[in-house]
Amino acid sequence: QVQLVESGGGLVLAGGSLRLSCAHSGVISRSTGVGWYRQTPGQQREWVANIILNYTNYASSVKGRFAISRDNAKDTVYLQMNSLKPEDTAVYYCRTNLLGNDYWGQGTQVIVSS
Repeated sequence: QVQLVESGGGLVLAGGSLRLSCAHSGVISRSTGVGWYRQTPGQQREWVANIILNYTNYASSVKGRFAISRDNAKDTVYLQMNSLKPEDTAVYYCRTNLLGNDYWGQGTQVIVSS
């Protein structure tokens, strides 16, 4: 069974940093893509970054400020978020797809205060 559990969200001042974690069940290997998404009230969920093997991609809005990584020994994918802006405020989710099925975590709230 695939389970994703996010943590690490919180309240931070603009310019600050947070590191989000996505702990996943062991069926997700390093060759399985894992992505981070975010959503604000009334808006569609927005892709932020993804990682597959050692390849990473970022949305233009976060490129240069966020970094996605994974620790395969800990079955965890991270999102290091630096130079946070108020517009980064959202609920952040991690997602993976296995055998054509999408799996999402429950989300973790990030609030960036100016």
